[in-house]
Amino acid sequence: MTKLGVNIDHSATLRQARYRGLENETSIVIEPDPVEIALAAERGGADSITAHLREDRRHMQDADIKLLRQRITTKLNLEMACSEEIIKFASNIRPDYVCLVPENRLEVTTEGGVNLVANKDKTARAIEILSGAGAVCSVFVDPDEIQIKIAHEIGAAAVELHTGAYANAWGNPPKKLGELNRLAAAQKFAESLGLIVNSGHGINYENVGELVRAAKFNELNIGHTIISRSLLVGMERATAEMKELINAR
Repeated sequence: MTKLGVNIDHSATLRQARYRGLENETSIVIEPDPVEIALAAERGGADSITAHLREDRRHMQDADIKLLRQRITTKLNLEMACSEEIIKFASNIRPDYVCLVPENRLEVTTEGGVNLVANKDKTARAIEILSGAGAVCSVFVDPDEIQIKIAHEIGAAAVELHTGAYANAWGNPPKKLGELNRLAAAQKFAESLGLIVNSGHGINYENVGELVRAAKFNELNIGHTIISRSLLVGMERATAEMKELINAR
């Protein structure tokens, strides 16, 4: 059965919009608390919690990740770039999973997969260090056989297929079908190499059904749409609703 990883980054984005620089202030109420959001997601059925510690700390902060490691009862999936600073931090925190992603300081959110052709050695070194720290290492890649093959060659245990092109093609049925077929072929190829196959980016309540029927993923990592839905119905219910859609495949 496909699992649900809930990305809580955007709850921290909301906090930073009002309290940036005051995260450790104890005399005022700092809200929302990403850790409490994560705990609510777990109560709603999340199988893991995903958080991206970016180099510019635009949303999640070091203290958030440390508290998540202490308090959640499922699994911690840390998204991160292959930077020396973040690798050292992750090695000390020892998350259950690590997903290596590209970072562009000008982007609003991660816009594409890691280019492993250009970043093979750097990514391989990060995988070696983080695997040694006990993390199951994944690489966020486009649904492309070359990228998947390199991920396997450099020791990744998993890949997370970038579903953004599928999500962005929602209003164009022929293009959407093409992207679904591309994802399904990539999933099968990755599975044939013995890789764990996850997916994420742009998945929402409307498009998740077709995705899980098209390919057999180990886990979907979903954030923005669940955080958005939670503003109306609460985090537990928003998570439970997504979980129900995934299980309805």
